[in-house]
Amino acid sequence: MESNRRMARRSAREQHTETAYHEDYPVNAANTLENPRPLVHALQQNIRKAIVGKDEAIELMLIALICRGHVLIEDVPGVGKTTLVSALAKSLQCTFKRIQFTPDVTPSDVTGFTMVNMKTGDMEFKPGAVMSQIVLADEINRTSPKTQSALLEVMEEGQVTVDGVTRQLPRPFMVMATQNPVDFVGTYPLPEAQMDRFLLKIAIGYPSIEEEMDVLERYTASVTPMQTMTPVCGAEDVTALQEQLGNVYCSREARSYVAQIVSGTRSHPALQLGVSPRGGIALLRASQASAMLMGRDYVLPEDIRRMALPVLTHRLILTPESRMKGILPEQVLHQIIAATPVPAGRQV
Repeated sequence: MESNRRMARRSAREQHTETAYHEDYPVNAANTLENPRPLVHALQQNIRKAIVGKDEAIELMLIALICRGHVLIEDVPGVGKTTLVSALAKSLQCTFKRIQFTPDVTPSDVTGFTMVNMKTGDMEFKPGAVMSQIVLADEINRTSPKTQSALLEVMEEGQVTVDGVTRQLPRPFMVMATQNPVDFVGTYPLPEAQMDRFLLKIAIGYPSIEEEMDVLERYTASVTPMQTMTPVCGAEDVTALQEQLGNVYCSREARSYVAQIVSGTRSHPALQLGVSPRGGIALLRASQASAMLMGRDYVLPEDIRRMALPVLTHRLILTPESRMKGILPEQVLHQIIAATPVPAGRQV
């Protein structure tokens, strides 16, 4: 009986909180949100043919796609970073290019260059790898800072300027970069300001024993999953999905919660550098996409908490003392979220 009463009180609190986050939602025809679940489910199922047991990583990648954001996938070699990106590319009827970064890759390899056509005598533009809708920047920390900057500038501006001529990138446009957290010989770590250009940072992790048995079965057959994958949606479908993001309602309470978390990172004693306003915008947009995937057209605190780690962790810089003590950014962020009260009720 007591357990039932506790569950009823908890349910009432949750209902009150949820109401506070959408009670002033302006209901009109312009705010109608079509159900994105069938398209997202089709993408998830298709990617799962190649990726076993990493549903969270798949969902985070789709959230970044909806937000028009870029993703940094950091994990040890051989866990499926490149396979995850390739599976998404094969699921979309979009153009796809892969750049295998090495120290000798130049900025013109990324952005493109102009050269003389020997037959006509005219200058012709030879597009680089970024003139594609989905771009895989494999081992981005193995190329020079100059080449890294060329790619990251394109990610921010959404356009390429070569010899004074500006060209818009195709839509949708998404960069997914990979790097290994081990084997730092011959690498060029991304500066903090450039890490801030990525919407999300994703770690895949090792599979469980059952998942690894499934991987062994799939990838030792005569035909691998990647060879049989076909697109399930086109560029127009992705663009339409992205345009729905702005219809997900963010109440004043939701914005206040994001602002308090972001502010907490700027005053925490373990952090040398907190989250910028760009990071706060990224957290709110990712929370909108999370709400979309849950079938809601308004943001709740659970969306913000869920997206805080993948959106904010790579934007934090620990103090030297914290690094010496072995403190991780994830631990600090958990402390900040736990200490941040959830705004409830209408704020005026």
